[in-house]
Amino acid sequence: MKKELLYSIGKKDLEVQTFRAGGPGGQNQNKRNSGVRIIHRDSGAVGEARDQRTQLQNKKNALKRLVDSVKFKTWNARMCHEIISGETTEELVDKLMTDENIKVEKKENGKWVEM
Repeated sequence: MKKELLYSIGKKDLEVQTFRAGGPGGQNQNKRNSGVRIIHRDSGAVGEARDQRTQLQNKKNALKRLVDSVKFKTWNARMCHEIISGETTEELVDKLMTDENIKVEKKENGKWVEM
């Protein structure tokens, strides 16, 4: 089975912030902006790294943490579904909200009764 690219994410989709890592580790952390925070704008997912000495290593770790986050994985699954099926999640919910799929109950005398 041949793999096909559904979509791609570029630099324009990400916001990269650098900051001083601080904490124990000597002057390198206190003087250089080696900490990195990457934000994916569409999903709101954030990946942050400050545990390595260089900014490049922290960028790699931050991007990996961003991709591994639950928020990004949820957004990715939603995007893949929309591209493959051709319908948004909202359209799918509207399609499935039919009378036979909805059950309405009310509580009477401590018991749930179907209306």
